[in-house]
Parts: sequence; structure tokens; C-alpha cells
Amino acid sequence: MPAEPWFPRLGAIAHPNSACTFRVWAPFVEQMELHLIAPQEQVIPMQRGADGTHSVTTAAPPGTTYLYRLGAAERPDPASRYQPDSVHGPSQVVARGFDWHDAGWTGLPLDEFILYELHVGTFTPEGTFDAIIPRLDALVDLGVTAVEIMPVNQFPGGRDWGYDGVLPFAVQNTYGGPDGLKRLIDACHARGLAVVLDVVYNHFGPEGNYLREFGPYFTDAYQTPWGTPLNFDGPGSDEVRAYFLENALMWIDEFHIDGLRLDATHAFIDFSARTFLEELAATVHAHADRLGRRVNLIAENDRGDDRLLRPPALGGYGLDAQWSDDLHHVLHTLLTGEHVGYYRDFGLFPQLVKALRLGFVYAGDYSSFRERRHGTFRADLPGRCFVVCAQNHDQVGNRMNGDRLSALVPFEALKLAAGIVLLSPYVPLLFMGEEYGETAPFLYFTSYGDPDLGRAVTQGRREEFKEHAWASDVPDPQNEETFLRSKLNHGLREQGQHRALLDLYTALIRLRKERPALRALDKERAEVIGYERERMIVLHRWADGDALIAAFNLGDVESTLTLPVPVGAWREILHSADARWLGPGYVPAAWSTSDPAALTLPPHAFAVFVREG
Repeated sequence: MPAEPWFPRLGAIAHPNSACTFRVWAPFVEQMELHLIAPQEQVIPMQRGADGTHSVTTAAPPGTTYLYRLGAAERPDPASRYQPDSVHGPSQVVARGFDWHDAGWTGLPLDEFILYELHVGTFTPEGTFDAIIPRLDALVDLGVTAVEIMPVNQFPGGRDWGYDGVLPFAVQNTYGGPDGLKRLIDACHARGLAVVLDVVYNHFGPEGNYLREFGPYFTDAYQTPWGTPLNFDGPGSDEVRAYFLENALMWIDEFHIDGLRLDATHAFIDFSARTFLEELAATVHAHADRLGRRVNLIAENDRGDDRLLRPPALGGYGLDAQWSDDLHHVLHTLLTGEHVGYYRDFGLFPQLVKALRLGFVYAGDYSSFRERRHGTFRADLPGRCFVVCAQNHDQVGNRMNGDRLSALVPFEALKLAAGIVLLSPYVPLLFMGEEYGETAPFLYFTSYGDPDLGRAVTQGRREEFKEHAWASDVPDPQNEETFLRSKLNHGLREQGQHRALLDLYTALIRLRKERPALRALDKERAEVIGYERERMIVLHRWADGDALIAAFNLGDVESTLTLPVPVGAWREILHSADARWLGPGYVPAAWSTSDPAALTLPPHAFAVFVREG
């Protein structure tokens, strides 16, 4: 990996001789000054270029704190690399060098991703990057291959999901800053773990958002659920795009990130002939090619738009994958019986069959929730394009009480959900603690310093759930206790059902890695058959001479089915009702083409068979 293949254009760019170039695009400002605060205070005029870029080079070693003076106001650097005193305070010059140990690391192909989504602040008691490192070996033992980190760009205070950040280049100070993140990534790579970072390019948070004072970063032409959107298609949008493109390249180059999860791409409003998302994909992939690395772009998008995943030559945007909410939603509704909100569109048994077969449910079908047709997915998209899960931060944290699946369904149903996700021909994602049935909720929490904003957020959360009789008891996002309740209890991993569930997840992931039939994320080599009366689904996968059958009972009662037996003799290798997983017990089954056997599964159980020879 080349040490310096890319040079930043914005921010405080430190040079080896303790000099530093400060550069910021601020066309709204006629005259800007650099206010160096420590170690020695000094005010220096900056030169304004024709395009509105202000710059100056002066002595400012790493550790120097500074602000930009815009007339009477002083603001942090929009491309600040570090904010030692949060979003309103001075920015700090950061050394570009780091003692990396991952010279041979080139990343992983998407087909090998087994994602583990975590929130830095609640994953450990300390809530820091460094505190995660001692727990990485447990993730390796589980079988995880990629860690997906929720946003780490600077947000107000020390408690937030990360989607209210306002300084996208600065790494959250309370987590450990840029060097802490680099240590974590270096430790992940040393263990063969890829790192995906969740980035937010669709909106900025409400507190500490000073970008609009510098230039036309926002547009009043549209509105989004989060307020005024970013300007990706209006006057001045070329530089706005360049700002976010540079941010993406910074994560890849300076932090050795292996992938970016793009938050809420459906919230981008961009009518350009070549959209920002297309430009982002082309820029990132070209840079990764120059570095000789794999960098994947994974979108969150609720439009069901397959253009995101198609190559540019076929009129697509060229992203690598996207979260498949459809599979989560139908699995959740079938297991919980919930049909509130967008879950109204789900809950039919054939929908799960379709989601397992294709990776999606809605492809131009009518959505009662949206009151219109929804989705454009087509069946030819490969399995690696879809990231599937039974839980993630949104689907847990956006519930009023942050309920995990472990609080909603029986133990056997937890195991069933794990089997469906991990045996599917798609990229699986686990949400932190899911693997052992964590009981702590994952609540919505914030730490705004503005009292009026804090009160508005608290009231807004109550309004969101006002249809519930207990809306007054909605956990207060601003209360520190809401944050502390969301921290994981890793000690559960060794206890009773929690240990059994962890062992099952580990066995399923090992099976996924060892069996060629499961490693191949190829929908053309996967057959899914649904038996609605029996509430059973049979998944048949094959590749490279290997073949595997998994049978799932989605019902609340025992069910029996004579399986459609492909050629050969079949042996059972895993059963979720086994005593080793603290299941209710079962009768082992085996059969051959000449001697088909009926399979009986207890409620919410599944079994896996492999072909002999």
C-alpha cells in the first residue's frame, strides 16, 4: 500500500517541516483570517482565489488549534480533522503520518463479507475505539469478516448515533479521535477483518452546522425530512460535490477504510445528468484501483431502485450493494405478528419465499403503506448486491423502546432468524449483540448542548409515538440514562441460552465459510420452495460439486413435510432443536432419492442437510 498516494485539498494540511497549509472553500466570504489559538496566538490574513477558496501557509505543527474568522464570527474548519472541544470549539492540526502495519492488506470481496454492525459508544463500557480492540478476537472467533462502524464524524456532546454530525472530516473526540480510529482499523486488518464506515452525505445535524456561512453547501430548492438538503445540482454544486468526494477519499486513503455504507441515499435530491452518487462510485472505485485495493460502496435506499446497483454501462450508478429492507421486514412480521407502519406491506408467507429467492419483495408491486407501486428490482442482480439482516440499528433503535428481537420472540425463533439470514445467498449483517441475544435495548439518544434543541428533540420523540397510550414514557433521548441503558452486557455471552445462541451463530457462520454451496452468492444456484399450508420453506443451494438443503418451519406448531429430494443420499448436519443449542429435541432424519423421508420440524426450527459423496 503506497504511503502517500493522495494529497488532500481542503483543511489543515500538515507538512513535514511543521508548516501547514490551511485551505477552505468559502465563496460567501470576501476576506477571511486564520486565527491560530495555541500554542501561540496569531491572526493571519488568508488569500482569496477567484473560485472563492481561501488559503495560507504558515508555521503550525500538529496540535495547533485554530479557527477561521469570518468577519465578527469565528468558526471551526469545515474540513477539520479533529475537534478536541466538540462542534463549536477550535479545530486542531493533525499529523498525516501513522505507523500502519497493514502493508499486505488489500481488502475482501463482497462475497466473503459477514458484516457486524456496531456503535462505538455503546459497544463497550468505555465507548472508545481502543476499547473495541480487545474484543475483536471474539468477533473473529464468531466468524465475522467485516466490521461496520456507525458514523464517527464529529457530533455535539458525547452521546449520539452519529447521524447528527456536522463536521464530516473530523473523527469524534470522545471516541478517541483520528488516531484512535486508525489504531482500531489497523487492529482489524491484522486479524483479517475488513472495515466499513457508515457515512452521512444526505444531511447535517442541527447543532454546530456552520457550513451555510461559508458557501452554497445547501439548497432551498427542495426539502427533506431533515430540513434543507445539500446542494448537489445547483449553482456552486461542483465544489460541494468535491468536498464530499474528498471526504470519501480521505477515509480510504488516510484511514485505510475498506468500504463505505452510504446513509439514506433515497434522501439525495439531485437532478443532474450525472448524479453525485454516480460520480462518487466512479471516483472511489478508480482510486481503489490505483491503490490495488477493494473498496465497496453499500447503499441504504428504500426506493427499491436497481439503478444504484447496475454498472454505468447499463445505465446504473455502479454501487456495489445495498441493504435489503424487504427481507428484514417480511421476516420480522412473520416472527412477531407486527403490522404497524411500513410493516403493513409485509407479513405474507409467499413474500419471504420471494425475498429468499430474489433478494427483494417489491418490484413494481402495489404498496399499501406508500399507496402506490414500489420498486424496480429485477431478478438478474447477483446475491452479493443485497445485504440482509434480522436486526440492524434502524430496525431496533427506531422502535419506541429500542426492543431487540430477543425481547419480541421466543428463543427458538431467534435461532430460526439466524438460520434464514446466514444460510441465504446474500451478504449477511449482524447487529452488535445479536449473536448472543443481548437483552439491553438500543435506544435513540442525543446530547445536544442547546437546551431548546434538546427539549425539541425530546418532545419530537414523544410526538412520534403519540398514538401509543404510554407515549409519555418514551425514553428521553437527552437523558444520559437512555444512552447508558443501551450499552452491551458482554458477560451474557457465557450464560445459558445466550451461550447456546452464540454457539449456533458460530456454527452457522463456519458452515457458510466451509461449504462451497453456501460460499457462492449465486441466486442461479439456489432454489427456494415455499409450502404455505405447512409454513415451511425449503432452500436448496449447490456449487462446485457441493449441495445443501435447509428446511425452515415458520409456524407456531410442529410441521411435517416430505421433501422434494434432489438426486443423492442426504445427511443431516445441523438442527436448531438440538440439545446442544438448548432446543426441545428432535428425531434425526436422513434420506435418499430412492427412499424419500418425511421431515418433521418443531415450531420455529430448521435443519440443514448435505449430499453425501
